[in-house]
Amino acid sequence: MQGKVLSFGELLLRICPDAEGSFLKKNNLPFYVGGAEANVATALAIWNIPSSYFTALPDNLLSEQLVGYLQEYTIDTSPIHYHGDRIGIYYLHKGKDLKNAGVIYDRANSAFALLKTDSIDWDKVFEGVTWMHFSAICPAINQSLADVCEEALKVAAKKSITVSIDLNYRSKLWKYGKEPIEVVPRLAAYCDIIMGNVWAAERMLGIPVDADLVQKDEKESYLDQARKTSEHMMRQFPKCKAVANTYKQGVKYYSTLFTEQQLSVSTEYSSEKIIDKVGSGDCFMAGLIYGYYNDMPPQDILEFATAAAFQKLFIERDATNMTVNDIRKSIHVHQ
Repeated sequence: MQGKVLSFGELLLRICPDAEGSFLKKNNLPFYVGGAEANVATALAIWNIPSSYFTALPDNLLSEQLVGYLQEYTIDTSPIHYHGDRIGIYYLHKGKDLKNAGVIYDRANSAFALLKTDSIDWDKVFEGVTWMHFSAICPAINQSLADVCEEALKVAAKKSITVSIDLNYRSKLWKYGKEPIEVVPRLAAYCDIIMGNVWAAERMLGIPVDADLVQKDEKESYLDQARKTSEHMMRQFPKCKAVANTYKQGVKYYSTLFTEQQLSVSTEYSSEKIIDKVGSGDCFMAGLIYGYYNDMPPQDILEFATAAAFQKLFIERDATNMTVNDIRKSIHVHQ
């Protein structure tokens, strides 16, 4: 019987100055509620998947308002751990990508960053949960968070909970003396589904990418690399049953899913102009979880996840607001 999907990660406020700095004169600074795992939890809740969320927040009025905001989406917020004094913030100028050097983090000593092992009742957190999702952003924050991730994963393994990871790489977060390759493989070993791209797999898991791949810039070469990376990953991590890779090749967007020794390739989407890059990968991950949760065939899972992620590029907020029917309509239009 399927239970809740628990998303594990830091809730963040994204503050968006305009590039020209006119917010200083207008006294108007837009912000959005986000965080990779919160975006996944929100999408799943909108798609009627029982969704719960673990993060850490200070016990204050702002947290109360944020939790109320999550609850409006029917996200189960009971696992949230309350301690500390700060909610994490990051600044990203409008139109920029999270991988862009322009992102400014203000997350030090946040409630989530201060989490320690042996301080969380994991049996309570995992009550009724059959799937756990987290991203590689969590262990990037500090060693203590990396240890908390592993502690949670060990409990999830004992409870036979399905685990997924998004190999999000954020260079500005890995600042505590460890490289991702020293930390992430130990966590990936617990995962059933690994999502990211071939370059993240190289940097975080040590899986090599052909040296001339970017120079070739050919779709067939990217697809061949997706197969190689996926096969290598499954050999390295025997628990892994599926590997998903996304590609943004110029204005083109497409993805792959490797499972049962078969590589599925999605419909190719393209657009010259997008509205908001933030959260597209999170929406893709949510789409994968949605598909597997509903026992969809691999190609259908991939098409749903890809369409959801592509449509997110035109939504000005961190999490999607599209329904399952909206996404299915967009699939039909593009086929």
